Amino acid sequence: MPEITDLLKHWWKQMLVVVILALVAVGVIVFMKPKQYLSTATAVPASAYASDKSKIFNDNIQELYTALGTPDDLDMIVGTAQLDTIYEAVSNMFNLQDHYKMGEKGDAAVSKAASLLRSNSKVMKSEYGELKVKVWDTDKHLAGQLANALMDELQSIHQYLQSVGNRSILEAIKNKKQQAASQLDSLAKIKAEWTADAIKQQQLLADQSQQYDKLVAQYQLIVDSKPPALIIVERAKASNWPDKPKRMQILVATAVLSLLFALLLAIVLERRNAA
Repeated sequence: MPEITDLLKHWWKQMLVVVILALVAVGVIVFMKPKQYLSTATAVPASAYASDKSKIFNDNIQELYTALGTPDDLDMIVGTAQLDTIYEAVSNMFNLQDHYKMGEKGDAAVSKAASLLRSNSKVMKSEYGELKVKVWDTDKHLAGQLANALMDELQSIHQYLQSVGNRSILEAIKNKKQQAASQLDSLAKIKAEWTADAIKQQQLLADQSQQYDKLVAQYQLIVDSKPPALIIVERAKASNWPDKPKRMQILVATAVLSLLFALLLAIVLERRNAA
């Protein structure tokens, strides 16, 4: 195998040409790409027990739960971010088909814009258990607005999911309360004919009605309060420096790889000449 010094002595010009050509080709591509700015919104999951009546109205178990959610809660939110729903909603909100200069209108344009937004975004769980929503865009101000909008959409979806069960229970309790009230009205109409059993039944229905009133008030409070699914730690802000493309790193890597390629090529040619 030829010595490195001999290779450099005989092939340095050719190797230099290879490195320069590679740098020029990659440099043209890299510098033609528009600068993209990164904005990141950060949140942590709120405890699912914030929408649990037994935790809110039971003093004996309030201390058992923290205000923050579990890793499972965060995994569910990250999973929701894989759906097209939030990207389509944000695309409509900011009219991204025009921003991306698609030249199209209608649902197809919105779908394409949502797909492009998704490719320029990343929703992830950090090593510290935080939810990170990252968005890259050529407009540094819009990047922050899009990241915040995606975070808000995730918040809205999971707030709704949390409240669905409570709303269903609330409606069921209201129906039961109405049934108890109807039975009380029926008994009131025949009050003169009440027996001991009827009086006992009337008292039982009255007690049930009071309990239903209490439950309705409690569940209505939970539904109206709309407890958050996410606690926002930091809203996304405009970045002063582009994050992509990382031109210097790309050029340095190109120089190193092209030099190694040129060296390997010189070894092959040197062997061929020696043979």
